[in-house]
Amino acid sequence: MSALNWKPFIYGGLASITAECGTFPIDLTKTRLQVQGQVNDAKYKEIRYRGMVHALVRICREEGLKALYSGIAPAMLRQASYGTIKIGTYQSLKRMFVERPEDETLMINVLCGILSGVISSSIANPTDVLKIRMQAQGSVIQGGMMGNFIQIYQKEGTKGLWKGVSLTAQRAAVVVGVELPVYDLAKKHIIMSGFMGDTVYTHFLSSFTCGLAGALASNPIDVVRTRMMNQRSQQHGGHSNYKGTLDCLLQTWKNEGFFALYKGFWPNWLRLGPWNIIFFLTYEQLKKLDS
Repeated sequence: MSALNWKPFIYGGLASITAECGTFPIDLTKTRLQVQGQVNDAKYKEIRYRGMVHALVRICREEGLKALYSGIAPAMLRQASYGTIKIGTYQSLKRMFVERPEDETLMINVLCGILSGVISSSIANPTDVLKIRMQAQGSVIQGGMMGNFIQIYQKEGTKGLWKGVSLTAQRAAVVVGVELPVYDLAKKHIIMSGFMGDTVYTHFLSSFTCGLAGALASNPIDVVRTRMMNQRSQQHGGHSNYKGTLDCLLQTWKNEGFFALYKGFWPNWLRLGPWNIIFFLTYEQLKKLDS
């Protein structure tokens, strides 16, 4: 087993923050699309947005351009923690199993992806709750990031900050367990086929492929997670809308149909695609600084 290398942690964090800033407005429209149409929540019952483009235009017109970056502070904080731990843990776990990248197998990479996704998302969960609350509120946000953080803690306690942590960990296990191994596998096969070398074009194709795979696998979990995190806890215990993650999944399916679980798919993919492209291109270039 090789000694712990700190560089993947630093590069992973920097690349994650860069990718987040570049794709945040798409992520915000995804959140707005996913929380609307809930028949058991008067605040989000109305279907305000017909799709991603309509949501972007309407948010800009009604709330201003600044609203497209509602929640950017906790999102960057999340990537600084989640992104740093995720990539660093993934690369470190791989080196624990095999010394050389050439010896990696799909099973090892999937296992390392799942573990790193669960660990990193569980630690960073409070920043995710904060980001989703601020995105859903939009122009009515008050108190900034710290004000909202304190408000959630005072009203809902520590439990409120880790609301939806099981779903977040499940989603991260799926996303990271799919995306990172798919990227590694695609990159490895493109290089070994002789079609392209270890170039920016290879990184682009590999990251595009892993973004699509991640979006298809994670969207249903993402819809349920977003709704669970966005609901407020009642003062005397229980929840206002959903009793748990399974109840949320079943209610969404029953009340809105199966494809409600794929609400926000296009902005989800259009975010995950560019996000992964920006992330991996940045990450690969940072790695080359050592070469």
